[in-house]
Amino acid sequence: MKLNDMLRLIAGVFVLLAVILGATVHPYWNYFAAFVAANLIQSAFTGWCPMMALLRKLGVQE
Repeated sequence: MKLNDMLRLIAGVFVLLAVILGATVHPYWNYFAAFVAANLIQSAFTGWCPMMALLRKLGVQE
């Protein structure tokens, strides 16, 4: 799996998990979904994403 595909998968899983936990465990989990969304928005403008840096260090190919 390529870097961009892996990033989209991780972001989607994080948001889905946060929404499920927000609905079943505690509403504060929705803040985690908002954090992921904010990182996606800032990466659209800056071109830098913390998860991409981590995935590169882990050896995921571009």
